[in-house]
Amino acid sequence: MKCIPILYSLQHCPYAMRARTALIKAQQKVFIRAIKLDNKPKEMLIASPKGSVPVLVLQHEETHQTLVLEESLDIMLWALKQDDPDDLLYQEDPQALPLMLSFIAEFEYTFIPLFESYSCAKRYHNDNLNECRQACEDYLISLEERLAKHAFLFSENESLVDIALFPFMRKFAKVEKQRFRQGPYPNLRNWLNSYLQSSLFSKVMKRHELWLDDRKDCYLE
Repeated sequence: MKCIPILYSLQHCPYAMRARTALIKAQQKVFIRAIKLDNKPKEMLIASPKGSVPVLVLQHEETHQTLVLEESLDIMLWALKQDDPDDLLYQEDPQALPLMLSFIAEFEYTFIPLFESYSCAKRYHNDNLNECRQACEDYLISLEERLAKHAFLFSENESLVDIALFPFMRKFAKVEKQRFRQGPYPNLRNWLNSYLQSSLFSKVMKRHELWLDDRKDCYLE
């Protein structure tokens, strides 16, 4: 596929953030189209009727066949299989990727619903805030224990797991900032801060004008 892929993205969505992170890590040349959820481009909805981001549209220059990737993890894997200069997929270990995908799936199945309940409890001042927070922290302790053993979540080296999880940890940390700073997970804080203070994160979070304002494509870089 030689045509430049098109990424529909929302700046602060953690799923879109991790897709952008992988595309930048993989040094993939893509156009980014920033959207608003209440004014989605018809071009995006034609490509992906479900209407959520991220969406990556790839078109073969000769056959004009279109491939649409609608899940952030699929976009990440596509990007890193094109080029993986930091070896986030541990390509020399055939057992590594299935284990990473299992780790990420368990995180999404277990932690994200807990986090969403916690976030809602804080936003709407629900009586179960402490209970929801504690459920999240019980899970975070397992991440803290892993980071006490090695520098990154999966091993001593950065992996797909780290870039898949850090946008969600960023969102968690913002719900009750002071509590997160004082929580019993110093290694997790250091790991998260290493991303948030990096030049990579500045690129990931670069603000782009809404595509529908002028329909001008710009590169994700």
